[in-house]
Amino acid sequence: MDFIEVALKVSPDFADIFTAEMGELGFDAFQDTAEGFNAYIDEDKFSKQELDNMIARYAGYTTVEYQVQKIERQNWNTEWERNFEPLFIGGQVSVRASFHEKPAEATYDIVINPKMSFGTGHHETTTLMIENQLTLDHQGRRVLDMGCGTGILAIMAGELGAAEIVAVEIEDWTVENARENAELNGYAGIDVRLGGAETIEGDQPYDIILANINRNVLLEDMPAYVAVLKPEGTLLLSGFYTEDLPALQERATELGLTYVSHRTKNNWVSAIFKNS
Repeated sequence: MDFIEVALKVSPDFADIFTAEMGELGFDAFQDTAEGFNAYIDEDKFSKQELDNMIARYAGYTTVEYQVQKIERQNWNTEWERNFEPLFIGGQVSVRASFHEKPAEATYDIVINPKMSFGTGHHETTTLMIENQLTLDHQGRRVLDMGCGTGILAIMAGELGAAEIVAVEIEDWTVENARENAELNGYAGIDVRLGGAETIEGDQPYDIILANINRNVLLEDMPAYVAVLKPEGTLLLSGFYTEDLPALQERATELGLTYVSHRTKNNWVSAIFKNS
């Protein structure tokens, strides 16, 4: 499967809005640029008409320019090797590609070869999730990572001492990438599954559930998460904006969860909830 890259030139005031809108259109990976951002989508899911209709709704509010190009899957490595910069998160976590040197000061070192999967740590939501993970006791715990992308959060759970880890993703090539990254980091035992919330039905309960997806999926699938969350277990969510937090809190309360805290970065949110 090849991919479509849409490179947008857009005002910073509207970048988050367009990211959310394009997420609704099926775009699932984003990369900030000096003039806006690049968005990526499977070629068979891309509709120029839908994109043009969405942009037209903002005529008169902001000026948008964009260019479209197809990226062959085998050429993606060249793209990310050119742009991938190592990260240091929360003063403890190194996230780097295999061709970067490990920093001496890192407590935890994660190597990610992302290919076309989402979740290198560069997006605010991934960073926020890792920062929140650092506050949770994973030792000996059973952890679920929904929408695992590259597998970075599942690997972080392993670094923090989780005993059992399940990761779920809807794209077969992403599942393949997550398995590769898990093995690369010494966590070949992570159970990476292809599918959605239906794949966890009937699972043994989890101590910690991680879900970095998007607002609509979280609202729809939260009951499935709660159904396999232990009493006093923790649900950690991201992939939504500050204005979406009340809707997530309301849904969580309906399902018997208690809001604990949240972090924000550039209007993105990661929130922690506890089961009753």
